[in-house]
Amino acid sequence: MDQLVIAGKSYSSRLLVGTGKYQDFDETRAAVEASGAHIVTVAIRRTNIGQNPNEPSLLDALPPSRFTILPNTAGCYSAEDAVRTLRLARELLDGHSLVKLEVLGDPKTLYPNVVETIEAAQTLVKEGFEVMVYTSDDPIIAKRLEEVGCVAVMPLASLIGSGMGILNPWNLQIIIDNAKVPVLVDAGVGTASDATIAMELGCDGVLMNTAIAAARDPVRMAGAMKKAVEAGRDAYLAGRMPKKLYTATPSSPTAGVIASAHNKAA
Repeated sequence: MDQLVIAGKSYSSRLLVGTGKYQDFDETRAAVEASGAHIVTVAIRRTNIGQNPNEPSLLDALPPSRFTILPNTAGCYSAEDAVRTLRLARELLDGHSLVKLEVLGDPKTLYPNVVETIEAAQTLVKEGFEVMVYTSDDPIIAKRLEEVGCVAVMPLASLIGSGMGILNPWNLQIIIDNAKVPVLVDAGVGTASDATIAMELGCDGVLMNTAIAAARDPVRMAGAMKKAVEAGRDAYLAGRMPKKLYTATPSSPTAGVIASAHNKAA
């Protein structure tokens, strides 16, 4: 099977989903199940996974026995805060080491602060974390994060929650072509075609939240995203036909056809 491999572990789904912005945990669970995702990311600063014992826990709706919980540092604006948040997550999840690192630059654009991100990644890798890292679509920064020891690089397609889709496919292609670890598009996907395009470029997977949670019918959109990721991956593996500028090629055979009256007269 064509599986996604991250930090030595295989997953049959290449779609990763977030758990924020849903009406309640019931809708969250229904959407995640419809997506077919195995890896589910959780904002430790915004979602209860046990740190508040008197409140409902997301882990009751999405048990770790069925899903790989990927704690993330959403809402962190410094390396120090991000590292502290993931240390807490490791305690809450009984030593869980696979994490998603994101260090934001400002609250308006939520663009990644790559300087703080690299600093946090260095610390976390030294402490034994398996770091999947949200970053800009800068190929140099992406390569640096790989060299630091991150197990997956996750460049944005466009701003978090914007739904603008892939704005710079050329940079993503450079990152993909030069990476030796999985590359997953993270942020900016708005609809199914965006996910398909990401996979057709050669991305190993797609992570999304708002595109599903903010849809009119989140559960149905989750199912659409599942199909979109699978279709895009199949198309990438099949290998698209070459593009030929200003040149047409008949789609049916030209040999052995019935000659036209014009050709007979000639």
